[in-house]
Amino acid sequence: MDSQIEKAPPHRGMPSWLTPRRAIGFGICTVVLFVLIGSMIEQFMNANPKMLAALLGGSAAAAATALGTLPVLFAQNFSRRTYDSFLGFGAGVMLGATAFSLVIPALNAASSAGAGSWEASLMVGAGILAGAGAILLMSRAVHTDSILSSDPDQVSLRRAWLFVWAVALHNLPEGLAIGVAFAGIDLEKATSLATGVSIQDVPEGLVVALALHSVGYSRLAAVGMGIVSGLIEPIAAVFGVALIGIAAGLLPYALAAAAGAMLLVIVNDVIPESRQSGNGTQASIALVIGFIVMTVLDTALA
Repeated sequence: MDSQIEKAPPHRGMPSWLTPRRAIGFGICTVVLFVLIGSMIEQFMNANPKMLAALLGGSAAAAATALGTLPVLFAQNFSRRTYDSFLGFGAGVMLGATAFSLVIPALNAASSAGAGSWEASLMVGAGILAGAGAILLMSRAVHTDSILSSDPDQVSLRRAWLFVWAVALHNLPEGLAIGVAFAGIDLEKATSLATGVSIQDVPEGLVVALALHSVGYSRLAAVGMGIVSGLIEPIAAVFGVALIGIAAGLLPYALAAAAGAMLLVIVNDVIPESRQSGNGTQASIALVIGFIVMTVLDTALA
């Protein structure tokens, strides 16, 4: 008798991965996105110079990513020591940019808004935690995993693309940081940050192109897709300006959140990646040099 009872067909109204919590999150993100797009369009139509400066800064970072891919067209091999040194140098540059061009301006912006020393410090600390947490959640959502710790001959196509997505995701806070910095009041610091991000993006473009080439893509295709991975930066930069255009009072928090996001990327991904193949000393020396370079750039442009 039971065998004659027909089972109800599975419910197909909503994908299994789209839980109510995720649906609410996607809805909120969609609303925020439309608000930001509206603000961005309005500022472009009003010829906001900060929007144009952020677009140029983000485009420079994207161009640096593209520049980093070009050696793949001509060079036959790169040693792992070279990769690790590039990564260490980039980490040092971004550590300097995080401190000088984001955290310190965030503290100054909070103080200018009337916050006392303790209040400003707590505001910036909260922003750093929020930015780091957001990147951590996004990284887990896309299951990013670097391929550089594996033998290139055994790396799968899927893991190569996960690495590309990881780099693209890391470019998001960098682009936002550029936009938020140009939306602030210190043009010199913003220019310094954009310069530092661009320097750091050169080795990122290189490792993306090498990752794709190592799993069978032609040199030209690998370079092309490496260039595409950097295009998120000018887009994120203009969104950063749009965000501050909506609520200028968010500037200290936005600067601090961008700092936290980049800090997490540096300590959670870039530095460990540069030390996994036994080249930790070279990577550390390159990191110190990168930090010094960023310090000089920040001082010279101040």
